Amino acid sequence: MAHEVVDRIEEIGPKLAALADENESLGKLSDETVALLRSAGVVRLLQPTKFGGHAAHPRDFAEAVMAVARHDGAAGWVCGVVGVHPWEAAQLDPRIAQEVWGENPDTWIASPYMPNGIAEPVDGGYVLNGRWPFSSGADHCEWDFLGALVGDGKGKPATPPAVLHVILPRSDYEIIDGTWDVIGLSGTGSKDVVVKDAFVPEHRTINQGDVQEGQAAARHGVTDTLYKLPFAAMFPLGITAAVIGICEGALAAHIGQQRDRVAVTGVQVRDDPYVLYATGEASAEIEAARIQLIDGISRLYDKLDAGQPVTIEDRSNVRRNQVRCAWRAVSALDEIFARSGGNVIRRNNPLQRYWRDAHVGLQHMIHVPGVAYHANALAQMGLELPPQMRILI
Repeated sequence: MAHEVVDRIEEIGPKLAALADENESLGKLSDETVALLRSAGVVRLLQPTKFGGHAAHPRDFAEAVMAVARHDGAAGWVCGVVGVHPWEAAQLDPRIAQEVWGENPDTWIASPYMPNGIAEPVDGGYVLNGRWPFSSGADHCEWDFLGALVGDGKGKPATPPAVLHVILPRSDYEIIDGTWDVIGLSGTGSKDVVVKDAFVPEHRTINQGDVQEGQAAARHGVTDTLYKLPFAAMFPLGITAAVIGICEGALAAHIGQQRDRVAVTGVQVRDDPYVLYATGEASAEIEAARIQLIDGISRLYDKLDAGQPVTIEDRSNVRRNQVRCAWRAVSALDEIFARSGGNVIRRNNPLQRYWRDAHVGLQHMIHVPGVAYHANALAQMGLELPPQMRILI
């Protein structure tokens, strides 16, 4: 059975689809789109129940993100990225959850995690400086997770490098307008953020490795299975789900447009075996991507729930499949796009937006196949992974 949030998304789906062009023109999600997403509760799926969330199974989160992305890729992407942040916040010092959601459980958190800043140690915490691109949904978020390298006291990274995740309130960073001019996923508003000499209390920081290994929650007495999952499985989950959902939306648009289309040859497409073959094959590939993504995170969840250890091979299998799911779905989309007719390139045709959004989503670093496949092969052989390969495994 679908989660209640997925059911609510299906109810508001036509409204989300009708706002997709406006979001693209704005270069961010419209206030109306955000209000719809808040009403559905998508971003609260992984949030603790104590703070108005659902603490849902990650499978339900992935299905909700796909459901949104089928109607509007940008909205789905923001849900996939912003929606995973409550999962991390729930694992950190309990003061953070109170600070973020104590007054409003619908408060959203943005990111990016790339360590573009320097966090200089000072009494009680750090002083942070830096600039980060790709902060999806930033205009509608009141906090931001940022990656930072611990400083050496002279404005340079310490040696050996140590990476932190830090969380800052809106008052401590600036969103730079005009920094999101892109060919796809325009509506995500993934703008740059800048931090200048912001003090970050110690309790609002965590070593990246603790989140990667799923060890952070237990230190604060959080024992729910959801919060034991490794970062490299959960962070990519929402992003890949958005890409698959975009491809599902594209497939639906393609099928709807081809039903009554007549090709230049005078043959109705419904009688064209080549288009029909491509459509059937693409349907199978996109559905396979959906099933494999959900299966991977469910297997990890079930092992942890049963008290069994999750191995590096388990984790690398999930990452390998996440990458493959995205590429499989977008490759299938390419096959039907190429057979959708000349009118598919018109800006008033939603299929071209889905196509652009899917390819931009594929550009995210979590979908780069090289390291994920390399690491998985090593893991399957029982060989040690180099430290740089473990970062997103």
